[in-house]
Amino acid sequence: MSATGGKVRTRVAVTPQAHEDIRRLGRGAKDVVGDFVHRLRADRTNRALRITALRAAGDNGKLSLAVLGEQHRGLLLETEENRFTLLAVRVGARAHEELARLTMAINTVSGAIEVVDQSEVSANVVALREQTEPSEPFENAAPSAATADTPTRALRVPLFDGYTDATLTDLGVVPSLLPALRRITTEAQFDAFLAHNLPELTRDVLLALHSGTGQADVSRDITELWRADDVPDVDPHDWARAARRPVSQVSTEDDAVLGALGESFEAWRLFLHPEQQRLATTDFKGSAKVTGGPGTGKTVVALHRVRHLVSLLPPGHNRPVLLTTYNTNLAEDLRHRLRQLGGEELLRRVDVKSVDRLAREVVQQAPAVDLGRPLDDEAAMNLWHTVRTETGLFQYDADFLDAEFKHVILAQGCGSRQMYMRISDRRGRPRITRAERADVWALVEAYRAHLSASSRTTYALIADAAASIEQRHAVRTEEQARYKEELGGRDLIHREASSGMWLKLRYRHVVVDEAQDLSVSHWRMLRAMVAKGPNDIFLVGDAHQRIYAHHVVLGRLGIETRGRAARRLTLNYRTTRQILGSAGGLVTGETFDDLDGGNDSLKGYRSVLTGLAPQFWRAPDWQTEMKAVATLIKERHDSYGTPYAAMAISVPDGTAAAQIANVLARAPFHIPAVELGKDGVRDDRDAVRIGTMYRFKGLEFQRVFLTSVSDGQIPHQRIEQYRLANPDRHRQEEQRARSLVFVAATRARDELVITWNGRPSRFLPEDAARTAHNATALLSPDGPPSGSGSAAA
Repeated sequence: MSATGGKVRTRVAVTPQAHEDIRRLGRGAKDVVGDFVHRLRADRTNRALRITALRAAGDNGKLSLAVLGEQHRGLLLETEENRFTLLAVRVGARAHEELARLTMAINTVSGAIEVVDQSEVSANVVALREQTEPSEPFENAAPSAATADTPTRALRVPLFDGYTDATLTDLGVVPSLLPALRRITTEAQFDAFLAHNLPELTRDVLLALHSGTGQADVSRDITELWRADDVPDVDPHDWARAARRPVSQVSTEDDAVLGALGESFEAWRLFLHPEQQRLATTDFKGSAKVTGGPGTGKTVVALHRVRHLVSLLPPGHNRPVLLTTYNTNLAEDLRHRLRQLGGEELLRRVDVKSVDRLAREVVQQAPAVDLGRPLDDEAAMNLWHTVRTETGLFQYDADFLDAEFKHVILAQGCGSRQMYMRISDRRGRPRITRAERADVWALVEAYRAHLSASSRTTYALIADAAASIEQRHAVRTEEQARYKEELGGRDLIHREASSGMWLKLRYRHVVVDEAQDLSVSHWRMLRAMVAKGPNDIFLVGDAHQRIYAHHVVLGRLGIETRGRAARRLTLNYRTTRQILGSAGGLVTGETFDDLDGGNDSLKGYRSVLTGLAPQFWRAPDWQTEMKAVATLIKERHDSYGTPYAAMAISVPDGTAAAQIANVLARAPFHIPAVELGKDGVRDDRDAVRIGTMYRFKGLEFQRVFLTSVSDGQIPHQRIEQYRLANPDRHRQEEQRARSLVFVAATRARDELVITWNGRPSRFLPEDAARTAHNATALLSPDGPPSGSGSAAA
């Protein structure tokens, strides 16, 4: 480092575990740690810094205890002159003692510095075991000679009894945790064990093994991804090298350390899991696809991917990298998060916009192309109702017609009735007869005639036109390049100028978030905007979260992502194991595509978090259900301090949203609420968010209330007309309904509350009605507690 005024500036790194300590201890810890790091970085010789040597670490490390503030203490590792790593933070009278007893080691698999309070973990597991010791014998219990004169009592089999110590440590588990691990015999103990600030590799391996993932799969999909790649064998005594590895740091950029400290809900966006890190920085020969369930960090990977691609660009002032997603609200969120990640300097090289906005810009910039003003989604759907009435073809509903138009006719370029009649690939669409196709084509012609007469268009037609424009431009660009190459590579200034534009493609790299919700037209447009080559298109998505009827096969569109270019993320960082398990049950048994003609699954999908089981509440009618939800929200705000803005209510439709907002606003609740619109919430008041499940996409909340999860509402009773008449459509509509509930349920971080009136939805567990709380009793003056006493967060 350079010296300033004779004082040497010191580097300070923060480990992921220390970052978690800061997050857990709250704002006060962030402030004192931030101040301490500022002072240490400025001048380590400052006598006001109270740092006390503790002991040596390995061949080149020294451990010290630091006074961070009046109550906070930190454990520091110094590995080189003027290079420190903050390993742990504690608070209170016993902070010094707690830090001094920590066990530090270099993981021989990952090469990361890891910290364990082995005595605290053991003590808690033992204490919990004593509290849950059974008083009755278990099945298959063998009598013990030592207890021959007492009632038979069997010992539970440890959860990880099937794995040797050598197997566990080879997979990456911290050796010092093995004694405590061998005492874990119940789910409650395992949850308590995981609740401690464990090294992430250990936690990841144990969660995978416990979820039933085979040892070989854990080794391949987890351990090998964490394995240090800087040396063949990790030296467990080389603390200097361990401290320099990215896996030992929240951020490898010293200037970003202070900004990373204590960002509670954002912490996981800063430290990348090794698999995420590799996906973000790997050079692919062409396109690449990353799939994974909710909360696995797909968007995080996409954002870091953008930063990596920008870092490889030559100097310039253009925006050769596109970051896009399916709606404006999510695009703005991506822009905000990209600014957090790399500031304005990064944003200056990236074009961030939704695919529909991008398509509209393409059409507006094209000469002699005027499609008219686009109708919004509701108006476009109403137009289908109009043409049904005019033609008398009422047997085809508007939803079906709109989807058929977008996903068959436009997607496959059916420019004539004859082409439409010959289409054989109806992937994701119900089968229909030739006579029905003739009817549909008549309706489509009437639909387009109305649009033309009123000088209006739709976003689907704009996307289709934009794709054609960009494809034609790509062909001309390729021809120009080929012609130039034939002439020996000479510049073609006159030829290019006469074409009206410099013939080059819009982007060098394209990164797509929420890829499963883009249409074929969108993909055709994006494919044409970037040349085929290394790192051309990078997409992230999850077919289980598809909320629109888009079914694509990327390979048919020139986007090859099969084989090693297709990767899966399986570790959830947002939703508790309890909520995740319940949400996963909503889509169990359904088949979801992988965007490339194959099937995707949630196999191996697991959470690093543990918490409350989802709550169920039954009500006799909608009015009672709304009042019960208001009561639960009021309690969580008043008694447990949950901000209103951290809670969200899912409703069936706009009418229900207005009704429940009215109930919240009236006495005795007086709860502020705002509705989630197409562009999210622009009102930043502390108010409960209310919206349909469609509006929940891409959002996160501390507590989520799914209302009207009733028979006939989810899935809606209207799909029953297709059960016998059109089984294909019935199956597709039901799958989409399951995906919507899955998306909404996995927006919850700490608590999920599901309510209904009448009978529960068939999507819910079989015992939901039996185990549900009575909403009517909740509203009585002496009614039962809501059961949220342990839900404070």
